[in-house]
Amino acid sequence: MSRVLGIGNALVDILTPIQDDAILVQLNLPKGSMQLVDDIIADCVMNATQHITRHLASGGSAANTIHALSCLGIQTGYVGKIGNDETGKFFQADMEKNGITPKLLISTSPSGRAIALISPDSERTFATFLGAAVELSADDLTQDLFEGYTYFHIEGYLVQNRALIRKALEMAKANNLIVSLDLASYNVVEANLDFLKEMVAKYVDILFANEEEAKAFTGQTDEAAMPILSELCETVVLKLGKRGSIIKHKNETVTVGIIPVNHIDTTGAGDLYAAGFIYGLINKLTIEKCGQIGALVSGNVIEVLGPKMDADRWENIRAEIEKIKK
Repeated sequence: MSRVLGIGNALVDILTPIQDDAILVQLNLPKGSMQLVDDIIADCVMNATQHITRHLASGGSAANTIHALSCLGIQTGYVGKIGNDETGKFFQADMEKNGITPKLLISTSPSGRAIALISPDSERTFATFLGAAVELSADDLTQDLFEGYTYFHIEGYLVQNRALIRKALEMAKANNLIVSLDLASYNVVEANLDFLKEMVAKYVDILFANEEEAKAFTGQTDEAAMPILSELCETVVLKLGKRGSIIKHKNETVTVGIIPVNHIDTTGAGDLYAAGFIYGLINKLTIEKCGQIGALVSGNVIEVLGPKMDADRWENIRAEIEKIKK
């Protein structure tokens, strides 16, 4: 069975349901975006929401994907950097508890945290303090990290360190890994467009994007973005929210719908779609079935707060996947 290695910003998600979007305006956080903030602003967001009950979960886009793959029975590893503090210890313990091989470097800086403000319509807005996570550097990467893996999943949020993302992609391809990239956020794409286009064209085999990210990347919406994206990459997955997804692999294009869900929180939905899709590829399923498993896993996580689901829900998901496989 193929093994999957992920790399990303090792963050602890602080999940915070808000009553309305007025607080986003107050904090100058564009709804639905991921804003990088310093520790001072992160503390301001925490203080402004201190009256709200919060939930903690190990997070970061790639970490969410790797966690879900582990829950689906795939052997996984994760590369990141944490601080020598309680937040970092929580992150590592959560990885180990879920069967992920943590390849974590330790910094003297505080661990990163992503404050997720969840609107009543389930949209999430992130104020992210990267902390130690941003200190992961190209010099930290060694060949042995990539040995024994078949797939390499990377999050677009790492693009703030271009030397790191370039070296990671180069080393993954040098070790013959199949590379998947999640574009992560439309504002990240807008700020790094030329670099991301170069990386996708040179190194990426599977590209995940939602409609806003695809528009930022191509200037086109929905189906019109697909020809541009597929010129750069063999497999493109365009996630369209409630309208499902479009997948193009070589000369084949399929459309996949969604499952009926009770929307609670979209945190991690795209990350878990990627996990379901990669799981399907590992099991040599058709592109359509890969998309159906992605939709199944992402649909389930929307019904819970945060990117993690309990054992009973995962058991039900695995049972449904077996039906899709037939």
